[in-house]
Amino acid sequence: MAERRSLTSESRHVLGICWEALEDTKADDIQVLDISEQSSITDFLFLASANSDPHLRALKRELDKALKAQNVKIVGVDDNPDTGWSVVDAFDVMIHIFTPEKRETYNLETLWKDAFSIEREEIFQDQPSKSA
Repeated sequence: MAERRSLTSESRHVLGICWEALEDTKADDIQVLDISEQSSITDFLFLASANSDPHLRALKRELDKALKAQNVKIVGVDDNPDTGWSVVDAFDVMIHIFTPEKRETYNLETLWKDAFSIEREEIFQDQPSKSA
């Protein structure tokens, strides 16, 4: 497997916005995968779980507000409220929020098993963080 490249300041910025917005809204099991070596579509998958459909909607709403406040360009969104899965495409970062059942069903962590995992500390290194 190739060596993982360092995060750019732009990637770190977008991943940090996502992490703080979802962590502040009590998302579970947050994971970031660097899939840049495996995908031509995006560089990072940001995965988080909601504990219910209403919680999923709240997480998505807070994520939208945080990204908009920081002028992050959104390429696309798929968030039918009945699916238990919401996707936000921020170009280099693809954010997936699931209910536990859908996360287990689609198991993106296994699908992208060759990806590098990125820890919270790496995203927030050298950055002030209100929750670090």
